[in-house]
Amino acid sequence: MGEPGKSIATHGVTCFSKMKIFLLALTVAYIVKSISANYMISMLTHIERQFNIPTSVVGLINGSFETGNLLLIVFVSYFGTKLHRPIMIGAGCVLMGLGCFLISLPHFLMGRYEYEKMISPSSNLSSNSFLCLGNRSQNLAPTPDPEDCEKEIKSLMWIYVLVGNLIRGIGETPIMPLGISYIEDFVKSENSPLYIGMAQKSWKMLLVESKKPGILEAGNIVGPFFGLLFASFCANIYVDIGSVNTDDLTITPTDTRWVGAWWLGFLICAGVNVLISIPFFFLPNTLPKEELEDNADVTNSNKEEKHQGKAKKEKRGITKDFLPFMKSLFCNPIYVLFVLVSVLQISSYAIVFVFMPKYLEQQFGKSTAEIVFLMGIYNLPPIVFGYLIGGFVMKKFKFTVKKAAYVAFCLSLTEWVLFFLNFLWTCDNFPVAGLTTSYEHERIQQPIYVENKILANCNTRCNCLTNTWDPVCGDNGIAYMSACLAGCEKSVGTGINMVYQNCSCIQSSGNSSAVLGLCQKGPDCTIKLQYFFIRAVIGSFFNALAAIPGYMVLLRCIKSEEKSLGVGLHAFFIKAFAGIPVPIYFGALVDRTCLHWGTRKCGKAGACRIHDTNNFRNIFLGLPAALRGSSFLPAICILILLRKFQLPEETESSETELAEMKLTEKESECMDVHRSPESENDRELKTRL
Repeated sequence: MGEPGKSIATHGVTCFSKMKIFLLALTVAYIVKSISANYMISMLTHIERQFNIPTSVVGLINGSFETGNLLLIVFVSYFGTKLHRPIMIGAGCVLMGLGCFLISLPHFLMGRYEYEKMISPSSNLSSNSFLCLGNRSQNLAPTPDPEDCEKEIKSLMWIYVLVGNLIRGIGETPIMPLGISYIEDFVKSENSPLYIGMAQKSWKMLLVESKKPGILEAGNIVGPFFGLLFASFCANIYVDIGSVNTDDLTITPTDTRWVGAWWLGFLICAGVNVLISIPFFFLPNTLPKEELEDNADVTNSNKEEKHQGKAKKEKRGITKDFLPFMKSLFCNPIYVLFVLVSVLQISSYAIVFVFMPKYLEQQFGKSTAEIVFLMGIYNLPPIVFGYLIGGFVMKKFKFTVKKAAYVAFCLSLTEWVLFFLNFLWTCDNFPVAGLTTSYEHERIQQPIYVENKILANCNTRCNCLTNTWDPVCGDNGIAYMSACLAGCEKSVGTGINMVYQNCSCIQSSGNSSAVLGLCQKGPDCTIKLQYFFIRAVIGSFFNALAAIPGYMVLLRCIKSEEKSLGVGLHAFFIKAFAGIPVPIYFGALVDRTCLHWGTRKCGKAGACRIHDTNNFRNIFLGLPAALRGSSFLPAICILILLRKFQLPEETESSETELAEMKLTEKESECMDVHRSPESENDRELKTRL
């Protein structure tokens, strides 16, 4: 009699340890995928400069991840649970590693990064040939090499990044749904919320288990934070570190030509993804359900098995009744309106999050590394606290669906109104002579880029190139596109410490000198940046508070048998109409604000070097505000419909409760004779609890 008990105990320990291994590996996979996702968004500006591509192409690269998700989401949804789930998750991790490696591959194939500059270390010209010399011939200007032009156009190395990001999206698809289903199938019901986290549960678990920390949810919280910090670290490292002498560089991290070591983070993520995939290939497809502790739990388990059996029948029914369910969902006005609200609001959030580093860099004159670091410090903590407080409040006050809808609407509306404060905290354009400021009159802003205004009386004798971007900052506080266009005749020093003197275009009381780089914006811009992030903290907190009650409306407005398909279609429409097209068309709008494009070796336009910050601000803040504002119209319609109609979930829940009450009464009548007073008291106590 002792041996079977011993074997059962041993088997329980083995099952326990395998589940812990699976949970540990899945948590690390969650963290790594979150790190790589946030790292990718933070490095888009550096990828744009590395490959000399416009912002619209960068948006296409960013949207390729969502495209990869859509390519595999149907397969995972319908066939994932029938296959070996740990192996599929491991294969997904390998694909993510392969995608990250492909993203970093161009760094090793395309040679060193060469930024625009007037003087080249390999040039045989004299040290002053790039300055203003009256007798200099125009022949000294570098002429485009047709072979370089042909080679540069045909290479299209950025396609490696696009394909790698696409593969990374494909590999990430099975991790969350298959990992959650694996845990729920083989873990005690009371432990699954702890393992999965409140964000992955249904609305009921949000109300009941909001105090329990989720291990996987912790991975989703920790991952973005480390991803932004890691991106900030790599952005400060020069892209060709180890192969060039950084003392010879004439640019700093605040320069719009600076490219950080964007490839380094992807290479590390590739290795970690492949390593974390190894445990999944050695885990079994099925594990015995963890044993329950007492008879009451056994009763609950039987009920849960019935519900699981019902859910499986519903899943099988979805394939059979796919078209009727689709028709029912699209005839549900609350569901259709909620999808429309989600697409509009997610489009607004995608614009702000994806393009915030580029906007703040142009608006406030800070480096990408500093901006990304501030984003991680200011934005992530309020989101975490917002989710926790939102779940606690919903549990404490027992919100109904209608109350949750009103709360979500009011919080979103309040955050939208606060969003307009960003229009107050702005800075002027960089003062660049010939682009935003006149040569003759200092600080007079020019609204558009005019080619014939680049040359002035003070530099026409210099025979300068007008398409090269190697800016210098004069003593008068105005920047010039190059030392030659500033009329400088002499240079002192090397590298970033180089100083130009005797500059005829600089009108100052000193020696009319200039230093490398754009002129820094005033201290008032730094203060305004702090105000911008303080508002971002409040906005992130309000959005996080509104997220849980808002998602509750989605789950309660559709029938239980249609819930799986409804949630899947909701995610599909968000990816298809917000995640993929928004970065592309917004990137095209950002390109229209460019004042000066960089030039490739072949003479064609490359990445934008300076934007009109006024137009950029109007687009970056105006379009998201318009999208958010338009989303409140269908939201108001949802509130009106909720007052008129009864939700399917409310009808089903009331009928279920009535049936369970009748069944309980019948069972009590039948079993009343067989009960002892002690068991009756125990049952009464458990019922009250």
